Amino acid sequence: MKVIGVGNALLDVLLSLKNDSVLQEMGVKKGAMDLIDESTMREIQKAQSGLQRTEAPGGSVCNTMRAMARLGAEVGYIGKIGDDLYGNIYETRVREAGVNSFFVRTRGLSGCSTILVSPDGERTMATFLGPAATLSSEEIPDDVLRAYDCIYMEGYLISNDPLFLPVLKRAKNLGLKIALDLSNFNIVNGFRSLLKDIIPAYVDILFSNESEAEAYTGLPAREAVTAISKEAGISVVTIGKDGVLACNGDLTVHEKALDSHVVDTTGAGDNFAAGFLYGYIRGATLEQSARIGSLLAGNVIEMFGAQIAEERWEQIKLKVNEVLRK
Repeated sequence: MKVIGVGNALLDVLLSLKNDSVLQEMGVKKGAMDLIDESTMREIQKAQSGLQRTEAPGGSVCNTMRAMARLGAEVGYIGKIGDDLYGNIYETRVREAGVNSFFVRTRGLSGCSTILVSPDGERTMATFLGPAATLSSEEIPDDVLRAYDCIYMEGYLISNDPLFLPVLKRAKNLGLKIALDLSNFNIVNGFRSLLKDIIPAYVDILFSNESEAEAYTGLPAREAVTAISKEAGISVVTIGKDGVLACNGDLTVHEKALDSHVVDTTGAGDNFAAGFLYGYIRGATLEQSARIGSLLAGNVIEMFGAQIAEERWEQIKLKVNEVLRK
């Protein structure tokens, strides 16, 4: 099976600040996690000169597709970017990761999530969605969707009316399996009624964390995973250091988390989804898929950022093959 992802295409730019006065120059408040407009984004770009920085294509779905590609899956990614340098970097990095990219390009700045790290380690996040939030179903050709067997989408897209439901309907009509990540408990709280209509009608695999599952069902995670499975088929609920619960009909499994040295939990859910979906498209059991997901999540939390280090992938692939053989 081949998987294509649709998500908000945001370049992650990590900046190490020399002092906090730079935050004032950029017009952002220390410790905040805010959406910003284009003018603030331009001020941030002006203030970046001379700062230590790292760049990587981000957005939840993009992280998942890149990790799946590293495992050897045939995957694609659909997003919308600008005609600027950030857009060029994003597209190049995605293709270098082995992901078939289908980008809609438009004039202006690309979406960017800027992570500003103060000398004391505190993070300030400023996200400019830009064209990423304006992608519409009409901009995605049927031929692109038809080339894949499964589509993976993030819950953040539910606020994009011209994209979310129209793409789900088209994917269903084309016979694709549909996987959805709820993304954030605020998304669940804000769109619960709509999700209650969409999930039973369209979704084959639903990913959530503990707080999202509880917000959706009103039940604790161990009961929520079963309740969701009655609507979505396969339900997957990550429960932090306690691992993950997965349910498919009458079968429920609990896979423990790896004993990892936690450095940064960024990207844990994205990489878990990559591992689970990889198992799914390889015809693995529910338990095997959950174990592969936990393997990837356990590796990414031992490093800074949402990507697993290059030198780890060969060992990870060996372990994944061991899991699949059992």
